[in-house]
Amino acid sequence: MPDITVEPDYVDEDFEAAIEEVIAAGKLVTSRRVADRVGCSRERARQYLVSQHEQDNLDRDRVGGGAVVYLPPSHELDDVRQYRSASAQSDVAPAQSQDSTGDVVPAQDQSAPEQSDDERVMFFPGRREIVVDNPTAATRSILSKTSHLIDSTGDGYLHKVSEADVWNAPYDEFETLVEDLKSVVGDDEWDGGFESRLQDDWDRAHQFRLRTHEDSYTVLQAADVDVFENVAKRKLEHNDHYTQYFGDTGMRLKAGAEADVKQRLYEEGYPVIDERRLDEGATLDVQLVDDIELRDYQQDWVDHFEARKNGVFVGPSGSGKTIGAIGALEGIGGETLILVPNRELASQWEDELLEKTNLRRSKIGQYHGGEKRIRPVTIATYDTAAMSRHRELFNEREWGLVIADECHHAVADTWKRFREIQSVARLGLSATPVRESGDAQEIYTLIGPPVGTDWGSLFADGWVEKPDVEIITVPWGSDDERESYQRTSGNRQLIEAARNSAKTDVVRSLLDRHGDAKNIIFVDWIKQGQQLAEALDLPFIYGETSHDRRDELYQQFRDGGLEALIISRVGDEGIDLPDAEVAILASTMGSSRSQTGQRAGRTMRPMGDSRVYVLLTRGSGEEDWGRESTQYLAEKGIDISKTEWSADG
Repeated sequence: MPDITVEPDYVDEDFEAAIEEVIAAGKLVTSRRVADRVGCSRERARQYLVSQHEQDNLDRDRVGGGAVVYLPPSHELDDVRQYRSASAQSDVAPAQSQDSTGDVVPAQDQSAPEQSDDERVMFFPGRREIVVDNPTAATRSILSKTSHLIDSTGDGYLHKVSEADVWNAPYDEFETLVEDLKSVVGDDEWDGGFESRLQDDWDRAHQFRLRTHEDSYTVLQAADVDVFENVAKRKLEHNDHYTQYFGDTGMRLKAGAEADVKQRLYEEGYPVIDERRLDEGATLDVQLVDDIELRDYQQDWVDHFEARKNGVFVGPSGSGKTIGAIGALEGIGGETLILVPNRELASQWEDELLEKTNLRRSKIGQYHGGEKRIRPVTIATYDTAAMSRHRELFNEREWGLVIADECHHAVADTWKRFREIQSVARLGLSATPVRESGDAQEIYTLIGPPVGTDWGSLFADGWVEKPDVEIITVPWGSDDERESYQRTSGNRQLIEAARNSAKTDVVRSLLDRHGDAKNIIFVDWIKQGQQLAEALDLPFIYGETSHDRRDELYQQFRDGGLEALIISRVGDEGIDLPDAEVAILASTMGSSRSQTGQRAGRTMRPMGDSRVYVLLTRGSGEEDWGRESTQYLAEKGIDISKTEWSADG
């Protein structure tokens, strides 16, 4: 018979002493901490803690995605409440409200003593979660490279270290990644099982490589024979993806199948490192003009990119990603294809290149519905580049560099086709590389790993203005409007909540409050924009507004002739409004974190004040969407407050 291990019969005094030791160390009580001190299994410790809670000897609270902590009933739970996940609450900043002076105070106990600003960290290795309260700049920087934010509650942040986070982490050595994470959670709290899972993720990300054979064809090379047999051979098709095996761990790929091979293996959990030696094509002499000098962090971006020949510059609006990309173009020195979401952004790229480099107009071409000229530097829209009849023209040219601006667009199925366009180097630009379809990690598969600077450092150094974001819940303008909302569903409810007539009064009041600033009012629904335009006597830019009229209004706004503009989704990207100081988000289409980040970014420039208001109809689905849509901003350390609008303002 097999041996059966019987756990010793621990006594209550063992657990009581362990709990007292944990509390004395200033830590919250968890089953893992108790088990480590008693020497029992975590399940045994959990059973004891649950029994004590049922007997009212311990209080219990949940943090993060289901994790549980315990404290004696007499202990104030303010520490725990600061860790509580916003997903269990009804708004973005559940731990905050405003007193009569307008200052933010804890909502659960407004008489609670002021809490310490010291950083506090809780680590849940089984869930791969890290909860941190009042993170330092160093902690924010490490977590931004190794994890993604799940939720936040004011000063508390819940992060998860997923396999995709490890795949995309900008580290050359696994040991460095581990040491950084250890510096956050502490050596005493580190978990060997968690490290093993990270190691497995890391090994998967370094299993397959593409390389160029000396006879110019592409070889897929695996680091392990078993993985090659069980993954590559089973998931890739002969003649569709490869033509012959190349030794025990390699295969010769069919010409043009590289992009699909990378995608297939990624879907199996194996991102591919692309080390092909691609044709560089014609060289291009590009230099920044004398009065343009890269900032230190921009130079770091460029140096990192030139070493890898792929990557995504991630930074807030106003951080100079375009200038950084031009620096990369200068470093690569080859013919370049720049992909953008729309014609306005294409024109802005041409203006930037003419103003900030030595390139002549004859070297730059735009390729979209308005004009079609392929030049050594060609700027095309994603839609046009995805069309087969145009994509063939791009494929014929040997590009030194492909730049995907606002690269979160590149993941959409139609736009994925541009991955077939080959180049020596591939660069993406985005302030918000998130997509609501949940496939944000594919950005880094199609283009490269993230390269960026901690937002907190940019805010602290004054390169980018940190915005104050305020969520304002607005009551219904009338009972009829509320009843109309309740009778509908789906998108129709979104429209009804957006068109809440009380929002017009709120927008008017905010414009009066910021009368000396430049204000942008964003709307998602055409009817709402038209109603606001009529009520406030302001111009409204949307899809049917001609490009010439848009340019005219944008220029008036820049020159000070207009202090406010109403803009639909056409203004989310591709417009340059460097003097915008106030953004009013009068409606939100679902839970688009990317959209909210883009709109807030219109105010994030050096110097001056930066204000963002998000208007949500109280008691509608907009409140939930508002919490989700501001998540990316919270992850980057931007403070988010919430107020309720009353009829008297």
